[in-house]
Amino acid sequence: MLTSRALGLSLSLVLLAACGDDGSIGSGGGDSGDTTGSGPSGTTGSGKGPTTTAANGTGSGTTTTGSNQCDSGPLAEPIPGCAPTPPASTGDPHQDCVDRINQFRWECQCLPPLARWTEAEGCTDQQSADDQAADSAHSHFGACGEFAQNSCPNWGSEAEVVGGCLQMMWDEGPGEPFSEHGHYINMSNTGYSKVACGFSSSGAGVWANQNFAP
Repeated sequence: MLTSRALGLSLSLVLLAACGDDGSIGSGGGDSGDTTGSGPSGTTGSGKGPTTTAANGTGSGTTTTGSNQCDSGPLAEPIPGCAPTPPASTGDPHQDCVDRINQFRWECQCLPPLARWTEAEGCTDQQSADDQAADSAHSHFGACGEFAQNSCPNWGSEAEVVGGCLQMMWDEGPGEPFSEHGHYINMSNTGYSKVACGFSSSGAGVWANQNFAP
């Protein structure tokens, strides 16, 4: 499922993957983008910036930047097919999530890292739980002071979020419309300096929000 809002222009789109007839996201894997429909109401955020949601999927490719490729600064475009192996887990999924986002930024496009926004993590955990209880992505967007948000609804585990969902988001790459590239745009945006990752677990799976701010 993907819902988004960018710069005051509401774009609402549902990409169904392992979904029921009502558009809810299942816990199994699947490819996104097969079916489109109108997005649910109340999931486009507060108007401060983009919000996006990713259903289950996997990335492909292994190419990353060479040792000297970043000497001239950020690349204008991400390296095609960039899918680095996730770093070893620290035992803290919040840190693992930030590390993975920064891995994509640096190894795939030579972008500077985002700071771990620890002050907002408790709020983002609760926000993820509230969204999961409502079964509605971005239903509490803005509650933690974020300017943009990506969501991974009901994945199999925290490790699958870090290793799979974030890869699928990055794989969208740059382009238009925002509704098809918003996850990557949020992850690579140089206007943001920090990110808070939040997780909530239930019988439905692991719901994870990533909140971005300047």
